[in-house]
Amino acid sequence: MPSADLYDAAGVSGLVGRLYDAALDDAQWAGMATHIAEAFGSTSTILKLHGEGARVELLEFTGNLIVAERDQAWADHWHRRDLWVTRSVAHGLSRVITDQDLVTPEEQARSGFYQEWLSRLDIHHMLGAVFPAADGAIGVLGVHRPREAGAYDAVERRQAALVLPHLQRALRIGQRLAAAQSGRRAMLDAFDRLDAGVLILDAAGRILHANRAARQMFSENIELSVVQGRLALRQPRLHDRLLTLLRASLDIAQGKIGAPGGALSVPRIDRAPLALEIAPLPPSASVTGLQQPAVLIHIRDPEAPLAAARLRELFGLTRSESVVAAALGRGASLDEIAAETGVGLATVRSHLKRILAKTGTHRQAEAAALLARSVSAASSSDH
Repeated sequence: MPSADLYDAAGVSGLVGRLYDAALDDAQWAGMATHIAEAFGSTSTILKLHGEGARVELLEFTGNLIVAERDQAWADHWHRRDLWVTRSVAHGLSRVITDQDLVTPEEQARSGFYQEWLSRLDIHHMLGAVFPAADGAIGVLGVHRPREAGAYDAVERRQAALVLPHLQRALRIGQRLAAAQSGRRAMLDAFDRLDAGVLILDAAGRILHANRAARQMFSENIELSVVQGRLALRQPRLHDRLLTLLRASLDIAQGKIGAPGGALSVPRIDRAPLALEIAPLPPSASVTGLQQPAVLIHIRDPEAPLAAARLRELFGLTRSESVVAAALGRGASLDEIAAETGVGLATVRSHLKRILAKTGTHRQAEAAALLARSVSAASSSDH
């Protein structure tokens, strides 16, 4: 039978499509074992990984392979001592085989693997392969049916050989996407822990991500707004300057030569200005999940309170010392700190002396600068 006919027969082409759908959407792996079994006229299928130290990870399997919780140790024992896997590895990776290639009828009759394990699951015939997987593990595809259903024939073997490379590729794609998504989630979580506002903008100026501090800044500062999903500044002159910096950063992100990033001061009424820092963000699917150049914007509010709890953790300060340290970091004088905290000036000076000792600084200004820098990565939730 020509390969094209084999590919279309028994739903093989539809199965391949499902595999790639699952590679792009991890949720669609659920039920994949059933689809594989149906494509090969079988009653059960298992996808698993065999790693170092007899470690076995079951990726997907049909419901009739589920064992009761009381029998789980027994099932784990036979998964680790899977005779078919051991023999398949000896035949060679990525080679489609059947049970007839691996054991004789006589061996089946006396093997504990058959008599204690497979007979319990009503499995007698197998079609499958072992193949290289991530981190040195061995991937396993096993498709099964009972004795009365008959052995797998040459046509089914050739169909499995057509499906196998697509299965391997779909698993690799899924693993890479999962790693990229994990890295992206970790990065966005790190952004949310910053006390500075962080925005990621695409080439059209649309906001792809705004961390918690940025969202809070939008609610507290009329100078910043979001218009049709894009960052906007209230003053037209400043907004035009922002657009110029964004375009320049996008050019750098696209590989053009130029000055990296820029900065913009946004005045506020009766308050210190916000500081915007604009930087190029080149495409990086492994870290940001982006497939296009983008722009990273940091927004800093010099009047934002410092994270006293984080200072306490960093320098071993007491609760009272950390309150004084946070006030020092935002530039308050000793008199102002005494008035704010309701304690005497002598007590504040005593706290300052201990703060200098614990931070390894010698002057108030030196300590204030260190404290301000030390909480630049602290979460605003630590206040």
